[in-house]
Amino acid sequence: MTDKVKYDPDNIFAKMIRGDMSCVKVYEDDTILAFMDIFPQSEGHTLVIPKKAKATMLFDIDTDHLKDLIEGVQKVARAVDKALKPDGVRIAQFNGAESGQTVFHIHFHIIPIYAGQPLGRHAGGAPADVSRLTETASRIAGAF
Repeated sequence: MTDKVKYDPDNIFAKMIRGDMSCVKVYEDDTILAFMDIFPQSEGHTLVIPKKAKATMLFDIDTDHLKDLIEGVQKVARAVDKALKPDGVRIAQFNGAESGQTVFHIHFHIIPIYAGQPLGRHAGGAPADVSRLTETASRIAGAF
C-alpha cells in the first residue's frame, strides 16, 4: 500500500480518547472506546477504536492491540444487535484514503442493516441530531 499515513496524535479519535473532544459514547474500557458515528449510514452506526494503539490502519497495529480491538468490536456488535434488532450487521474497516478511510486512527464500523432501508453515504451528508444519537447510544449501552 503506497498511501500509508504517519500516525497523528492529534487526530479526532485521539482527541476523543484524551477527552479533548466530545463524542456520544456507547462503551469504554481500558482498551477500547465505542461511540456513535456522527454521520451514520443507518440507525445505530457505531465506531470502535483502540485506546492504546497508535496505528493508522490494520497494517500498522500490533497483534496484541488488534486482539483487544477485535474482541471489543465483537462485544459492541452483540450489544448493537441485541438493542436494535436489525436484520443484519455489517462490520467494516477501511485502510487508506482510496479505500474510504477519512480518520487515520484504526477503527471499525458496526453498521446495522435494516431490510428495505438504504444505507446513507459513508462519511457524508449532514451530521446526525445529537439527541437522537444519545438516545440510540443509551439503548445500546443498556444491552451490555
